[in-house]
Amino acid sequence: MARYEILDSNAAPLGEGPAAGDMLFELGMMYSVGRDAPVDLVAAHKWFNLAAMKGNSEAVRLRREVANQMSDVEIAAAQRAARAWLRGNEPPLTPAIAA
Repeated sequence: MARYEILDSNAAPLGEGPAAGDMLFELGMMYSVGRDAPVDLVAAHKWFNLAAMKGNSEAVRLRREVANQMSDVEIAAAQRAARAWLRGNEPPLTPAIAA
């Protein structure tokens, strides 16, 4: 299966229109449950956070659920990654953060 990464905060995959909350939500689901990618709670939190900012109410609930399984350091990393994505210069996420 293909894995989509959105590199521009204003563009969807293949450069088609603005990134929709539903698409960002699906990226959060992909990383939170390990669908087509390894489970990565930092990435899941990031995508749920971005989806919530786009108005996806389910993302708010799942972001909270994921955060309950994360350390403060991991949550901070996810928030930094979301801010970087919004600025358009996302740094690569580290696979694991030592708690």
